[in-house]
Amino acid sequence: MTTRDWIGLGLSYTYAGGLLLLAELIRRWRGYPQDFTRKIVHIGAGMWVFGVVALFENWYIGVIPFATFIVINYLLWRYKLLGAMDAADSTPGTVYFALSITLLFLAFWRTGTPDDRGYIAVAGTMAMTWGDSMASLIGRRFGRHRYTILGGTRSWEGSAAMLLASFTAMFLTLLLLPGSPLAPLTAPVSGSTAVVAALVGAMVASAAESVSPHGSDNLSVPILAGLTLFGVISTMG
Repeated sequence: MTTRDWIGLGLSYTYAGGLLLLAELIRRWRGYPQDFTRKIVHIGAGMWVFGVVALFENWYIGVIPFATFIVINYLLWRYKLLGAMDAADSTPGTVYFALSITLLFLAFWRTGTPDDRGYIAVAGTMAMTWGDSMASLIGRRFGRHRYTILGGTRSWEGSAAMLLASFTAMFLTLLLLPGSPLAPLTAPVSGSTAVVAALVGAMVASAAESVSPHGSDNLSVPILAGLTLFGVISTMG
């Protein structure tokens, strides 16, 4: 374990603690509803994956913060310790999100080798970070046309926002991350491959979000998006 790894661990836990504290302070100060502050945490936590791939020298150390937050998020949800995160009827979605990120990085992240496909884990996380967040925010505010699948009701406006946001976030990740200083040994992904992979991945992610029982999309969306990206990129070379 290197000095960079220790710094990465320290900054990861500091960032996570600061994010939770900020969301709770905003909730109390401005009186924002729990679903709004929960999305702040959701986006902030998801975007930290870029900090993780930048900071850690060894991937097996870098997944430790993700893994520990499976337990931490469970305790926060189970005992409703933070109003900014969990209401009385909240699902364990934050637990699923930490679990899905952990699984993606365990599967694809290999620091310092040409086999490193951490960008797929990052892109899959972006499908949930931005796609699901935009689906929720747009759907709640502008959703007028509803549909119900497997007992879950969503809006076409929210699903369209999910498709567009997840495509954009995954496309930019695939185009910019491989071969960058965050993944220097990884071969760049061509623009055409990035477009096709992001489009197919966004369609799969949007479909998964529409049929997943409430909260479980935090598990199904990033994992299925990541697997789809891997399959398309491997096929297209």
